[in-house]
Amino acid sequence: MTWLLIGGLFLLLALNIPIGFAMVLVSALYLLVADIPLVAAAQRLVSGTDAYLLLAIPFFFLAAEIMNSAGIMLQIVRMSSALVGHLRGGLGHVCVLANVLLSGISGSAAADAAGLGRIQHEMLTKGGYGRAFSAALNASAATLGPVIPPSIPLVVYGGITGVSVGALFMAGIIPGLLMALFLMVAVWLVAKRRNYPLQPWGGLRNVAVQTWRAIPILVLPLVILGGIRFGAFTPTEAAVVAAAYAFVLGAFFMRTFRWPELLPILTRVGADTANLIFILAASSLYAWLLAREGMPQKLTAVFLEISREPWIILFLINVLVLLLGTVLEPVVCIVLLVPIFDPLIKAMGIDPVHFGIILTVNLMIGLLTPPMGSVMFIMMGIARISMAQFMRECWIFIIALTLLLFVITYVPWLTLVLPNVLMPAGPG
Repeated sequence: MTWLLIGGLFLLLALNIPIGFAMVLVSALYLLVADIPLVAAAQRLVSGTDAYLLLAIPFFFLAAEIMNSAGIMLQIVRMSSALVGHLRGGLGHVCVLANVLLSGISGSAAADAAGLGRIQHEMLTKGGYGRAFSAALNASAATLGPVIPPSIPLVVYGGITGVSVGALFMAGIIPGLLMALFLMVAVWLVAKRRNYPLQPWGGLRNVAVQTWRAIPILVLPLVILGGIRFGAFTPTEAAVVAAAYAFVLGAFFMRTFRWPELLPILTRVGADTANLIFILAASSLYAWLLAREGMPQKLTAVFLEISREPWIILFLINVLVLLLGTVLEPVVCIVLLVPIFDPLIKAMGIDPVHFGIILTVNLMIGLLTPPMGSVMFIMMGIARISMAQFMRECWIFIIALTLLLFVITYVPWLTLVLPNVLMPAGPG
């Protein structure tokens, strides 16, 4: 009855039913047809979220919300502007660099787009850049958030596979920086062709002043990664440290945090967390039923019939994930696909840390594409533009990220060098 699970899910999605409810409904229908007690659904829904690592999710959400409310993101923008604002396409480079710096805190593409993206969109449009270009660039830059550590998708991947989350965080650093480089090259090409205005350089003194003011913010990613590397705290505890640090920084050091905002912030974090956890629970039930149908073994057999060369298998996986990423959220894809691909990855001898980064980068591209790209819709709403306008400007960034995807796919050293050097024993 594999057809019922897969066909039923896409039918419900076509009817515009939210992904979490669609997976629960089609799973319940399968259980009824297969005459399996429905109590099994309740058990799988609960066990799907019974993981200590998932506690990191609300705290990373909380850190991002506090930083947005306290205006901490604005200081990141000022520092980035002082560093690269004078280059051709300078404000575009500022967007990318600011997302690189913020990515070491939030771990969420949607949070970065909704917070930093709103600030930077106003900056770009006032600087003479088009609304559609601004939306496309900010959306593309926001995809750095889940690749450069900390990362919510990598936390989920690590929880499913048992792979060290600390190693995954280290593995994401170089690919994330390369993503930024590829995006900045794309910005430079567009800016040169359109002759976007140059910004005056503020001088070394301005660079020094803005960097000095941003030091308390820049310390946090180092604290998170250093604490994980040297065993001071686990990745889950690192999320709590990030939220607490952001609160102390905004409320007592910078004194820009508005106390009346605390309750709305907690409300938004609770809603976002509940939505994501429900999707995780539903995905766990759905993935369990796919495994019951033997989907991992069937897919492995199909791929191995095509080829037994790891580079071809990785190419086919990338194509499949790129297609699925256009209709499914990254966390959903991870929960559904990782158990299915796991036997294939092991059979091919592909490093699971390397595969986790490939999968995450791949799924970030799906956030920019119709029909379901969530970051695309966030920036479309902020910029008040149509999907057609967005896609006309975003294609060059999608091409840049896709090229980068295949670079890290076929040069595993880029993802594995830091985990091998910094965490050779693989502590979690």
